[in-house]
Amino acid sequence: MTKVYPNTNAWDLELEEEEEEPKPVSEGHVVSVLTVWKKSLLFNCNGFTVFDATGNLAFRVDNYAAGNKGEIVLMDAGGKPLLTIRRKRLSLLGGKWMVFDGETAVKPRFDVKKHRRSLLKSKSSKLLGEVSSGGSNSNSNSNSNSKKVIYGMEGSYAQRCCAVYDEKRRCVAEIKRKEAAVGGVDFGVDVFRLIVQPQMDPVVAMALVISMDHMFKST
Repeated sequence: MTKVYPNTNAWDLELEEEEEEPKPVSEGHVVSVLTVWKKSLLFNCNGFTVFDATGNLAFRVDNYAAGNKGEIVLMDAGGKPLLTIRRKRLSLLGGKWMVFDGETAVKPRFDVKKHRRSLLKSKSSKLLGEVSSGGSNSNSNSNSNSKKVIYGMEGSYAQRCCAVYDEKRRCVAEIKRKEAAVGGVDFGVDVFRLIVQPQMDPVVAMALVISMDHMFKST
């Protein structure tokens, strides 16, 4: 049997499952199957720990603490900053998350905005949020209408059942609940799978997971 984090010795929990192997979709490309654990490897610190299909540590978030939720740094296994997610509060439009390369704060790589359900629209709408490319500095006012929407997020993050679609309406990433290979034991919402197609960077997909976790933290 293999653990949720089979090659990591920092913890000794009995969450076990045989990992799904990546499925080749074309020559030189494979689907990335990641296991996301909503727990930091550091003591007394919230965050995320992400493992690849072979059980090796892929990404980590260790500063997702109560006093620092305005800025989150996504790191690789060695602790190198890959992306920084910063929240920008909008008085009328709700929350907006700006994602920067590394630990920079000059120009966001993309923006993530939570979808606001209109009273005139069906409450059953599956749209969770939209991702727009580029953007201005987080301290300036920008015209969101001039930005290009590159991804849409649909489904239910609270149930860990949602997908990311690109502008061509192709599913490029999915979040699914994780179950044990033997017995079908449910790991709950704190351990889930992130399945990323070759058309999307797994680093970007993980940044969207972090953003959605902020958007729907109370659901």
